[in-house]
Amino acid sequence: MATLDSIPTPSCPLVRPTSTIVPPTEMTPSFLIDQKNRSYKHQYANIYFTRLTMLRHAVERRAKARWDGLQSEPLYVARVLDVVKSQLCWVIGTVYMDMPLKPNVLEDIGRDHSIPAPPPREKFYCDEDSVMLEDESGRIKLVGDRVSEERLVTGVIVAALGMETPTGDFEVVDMCTAGLATFAEKEVDSDAMMDVDSSSTQDEYVAVISGLSIGSPSPADAQIQMLVEYLTGEAGGPEDQQLASQITRLIIAGNSLSLAEYGEEDEDDKRPRKFGASSQANFSPHPNLTLSAHLLDLTSALPVHILPGEDDPSGTILPQQPFPRAMFGKAAAFESFHCESNPAWLRIRCDEIVSSIPNEGRASSSPSNHPTVTRSLLVTSGQPVLDMYKYLPTPPSSLVSIAASTLRWRHVAPTAPDTLWCHPYRDRDPFVLWETPDIYLVGGMPQFDTKLVGLEDGSDRAGRCCRIVLVPSFSQTGVLVLVNLRTLEVQRVDFGVEGLSAGGEEQPSGDDGGAMAEG
Repeated sequence: MATLDSIPTPSCPLVRPTSTIVPPTEMTPSFLIDQKNRSYKHQYANIYFTRLTMLRHAVERRAKARWDGLQSEPLYVARVLDVVKSQLCWVIGTVYMDMPLKPNVLEDIGRDHSIPAPPPREKFYCDEDSVMLEDESGRIKLVGDRVSEERLVTGVIVAALGMETPTGDFEVVDMCTAGLATFAEKEVDSDAMMDVDSSSTQDEYVAVISGLSIGSPSPADAQIQMLVEYLTGEAGGPEDQQLASQITRLIIAGNSLSLAEYGEEDEDDKRPRKFGASSQANFSPHPNLTLSAHLLDLTSALPVHILPGEDDPSGTILPQQPFPRAMFGKAAAFESFHCESNPAWLRIRCDEIVSSIPNEGRASSSPSNHPTVTRSLLVTSGQPVLDMYKYLPTPPSSLVSIAASTLRWRHVAPTAPDTLWCHPYRDRDPFVLWETPDIYLVGGMPQFDTKLVGLEDGSDRAGRCCRIVLVPSFSQTGVLVLVNLRTLEVQRVDFGVEGLSAGGEEQPSGDDGGAMAEG
């Protein structure tokens, strides 16, 4: 008689650790548009002037420390148009990229609309681009090899060291940006995090996905269902359930729904209607109902944070405001369900863990090596990085290097409002980073990537790092990203169905799923 193998179960009951959302501080950026700023009467030039004012002091302080030791003693010039010919000096201003291939609204208005518009370009970059430095006084052209090496985009605040040429250009020999700001949270004691008796099975993780694209022509319904079952602990073996039980929160970084696609009208739609007769709506609520059902299953197991993205039914301009909770049905009734803005800044605290250590047959509780830790997370749905990607040649630039540059520039979306739509703020620029997050999550990316970015100023803060994670579209790749909130290590979990890609298309061979760690 054949015997059936027993289903493997964990040796001890699995309990999901808890984490807490910490209230923001005075330095925490807010991307919510209140009634005071909800006005569209202001000029966008105010953003550039405000940005220069907010970051000038940081750039000036770092430039002085960088260039004060030079033998030639360069002169600091307060305004761009006050540079002196044939004299070494440095000036602070805002970068403007003069690019012939960049979209021009005046050309768009003046073109012949009877001819279909050309498709949007993947890149604005070309060999004829020129770099300008401007402030409230005027604009000057930057030339030299150092300018091209810096890989700049419009809206970055920089200090340029050089001298004016006889032709009126400014030849640059060195450049300086604001650099990484101080970290938002206190540094975690590395000695306390390392203990020979400790186990990584007690660390807390935050799970991140992007691009569910529910309602697309090639949906990844099977992978999404596998994802929900994995996060709720209903799928996988003991090791998978152990890792899933350590996930304290789920962040959905944009593009949860797919863009609506409208087909050609049928014969009934082309028939003339009587005045006042209502037309039948082509909108189908099925994708939103499907998303709400998945969110209901997830919020019953762990806290969920959802951000709007480029393809979601939300405002186009940045910062995108949170979804109305009412659109998610019963999931909105859970306190663990959070609708966030895009970008969003989260402060997550992991409390001290008390472990049970066996001692001569008895279990005695003693504090483990997991003290209380607070992490700051900066989350975007990817529009700023994808827009800056069009400005730069690839290689050498990459999406992860561009994301790292935004931290050194202390600005999340420098190309707004030039080629990236944003709200016309008057007296502040919410995208300026006064503090550096511990984790920087960028959704909507074509592929997974990660990088650690540390301080380069040689100060006593050296050693602190920010973990950058590019989160790919789940509907295209089936990738779930896990970030360890204590060690900042990254793991990815791949979901797939044999014979199908993540988008539902057939492929020669596939895997049922797997995990890959990246330190």
